[in-house]
Amino acid sequence: MTVPTTIPPFEVFYATHGPEVLGLLRRRLGRDRADDAFQETFLRALRAYDRLEHGEHLRAWVLTIASRVAIDVHRRTTPTVDVPEILHEDARPAYEDLGDLTEGLPAKERAAVMLRYGYDLSYDQIAAMLESSSDAARQAASSGVRRLRKEARP
Repeated sequence: MTVPTTIPPFEVFYATHGPEVLGLLRRRLGRDRADDAFQETFLRALRAYDRLEHGEHLRAWVLTIASRVAIDVHRRTTPTVDVPEILHEDARPAYEDLGDLTEGLPAKERAAVMLRYGYDLSYDQIAAMLESSSDAARQAASSGVRRLRKEARP
């Protein structure tokens, strides 16, 4: 049978875990916001301290409180952004127009042209999708456009 660990006086608990809690909060919130979050953490701990049944895992308990305080601080200080309304046109999306047009291109060039001009992706994003470099993605899109121009000439 295990004997439950006794709960130390709050002052001992505070002195033992205070530096680690402050370090955690500084890493998560920066020096400026960490001091207020530190106080909030130990206020929450003090309010619940008399309801603890044993003294096991006090470190994990107070670090959990500190993590939740950090989340709360972050939520309070993160500005909400109004998402602008995107105007919708009833025309076909660009990628649908490019589908038939790019049909005769080599696979890599077709993909690069479709992703760049149909989906408006950056060359870095295209490179990630094609598993190549951004220079190779740029070159493939450029070659595909040149082929399309050449085919469009009478």
